[in-house]
Amino acid sequence: MPMTAAAMAVIAAVSAAPTLAEAPSEPPQPPPVNPAMTRTGLISEEIVDAHRSRLHIASAAMRRIITVDILRGTGAGPRPVLYLLDGVDGDATSAWLTKGRAAEFFADKPVDVVLTSGGTGSMYSDWERHDSALGLNRWETFLTEELPPIVESLLKSNGHRAIAGVSMGAQAAMMLAQRHPGLFQAVAGMSGCYSTADPLGHAVTTITVASRGGDVENLWGPPSSPDWAAHDSVLGAEVLRGTTIYLSAASGVPTNADLVAVANSPSVGEALAIAGGGTALEAGARLCTDRFVARLGELRIPVTVDYEPTGMHTWPDFEAQLPRAWRTLAPALGLPEPS
Repeated sequence: MPMTAAAMAVIAAVSAAPTLAEAPSEPPQPPPVNPAMTRTGLISEEIVDAHRSRLHIASAAMRRIITVDILRGTGAGPRPVLYLLDGVDGDATSAWLTKGRAAEFFADKPVDVVLTSGGTGSMYSDWERHDSALGLNRWETFLTEELPPIVESLLKSNGHRAIAGVSMGAQAAMMLAQRHPGLFQAVAGMSGCYSTADPLGHAVTTITVASRGGDVENLWGPPSSPDWAAHDSVLGAEVLRGTTIYLSAASGVPTNADLVAVANSPSVGEALAIAGGGTALEAGARLCTDRFVARLGELRIPVTVDYEPTGMHTWPDFEAQLPRAWRTLAPALGLPEPS
């Protein structure tokens, strides 16, 4: 599919201006690898409060301890599980907790939420090679094979699960649902891109990885590699038939909350980065979402789509998207549809 002039403009702007939601702090240091870590299992549980814990899990796939947060839902259980993926920064604590108010949103809901941390620039995928900046990444194996048995046993889950994410996490959530049909009953992508093999998807993936210092050829090999097409949810959309799908994107026009964030920026440079980068990234997400929605329509696969008239690629806007996504995810998990 040829790249439009609008798409090329978006990519150029994205390359030049990161947002508050996506802005890197310091260059990442690759997580240390422990070659002796050949077994997967729960190392410890740290109780944060009555409803939240931090799990430290040994991952044989990634040869290190991975930390995830869990939010326990209301009611006696058993409950369904929602896996919620972070954006490109992969902070030590998920930005859904520190910026997106996920703990507050789910406090009165009968669902257990599992939140990743530490997946900086990884696409939450299994990389072909170790990367000098981003380290050893086997996130697909961790998220689909290692993690669910551990957390769902601990939580005494009822076996129903969904996955959702924002930005890089949105693309990854859809990839994981597409590449593991039937594993998740529902998937939600908020402000993401869902292709990898066409010029726009390849460019967005490359920019995502490179923005955190990674070499994208360590991810799935050169662009000619079949792994690029194998991770393309637009090309692989047919296998999503029967999965409840939610998608959202905004226009890039700032909301009042966005303007407040710009006004509260510590410097003029950061304010300009938030405004310019947020607009470009969200416009790119809208283009990507349009393409995916069109493909699902061609295949007559149902999808719930929210296109917001205002909103940039910032956490105030991601926070606003979460309740809309939940209205679609909840019934797919066997829960009453939220009012």
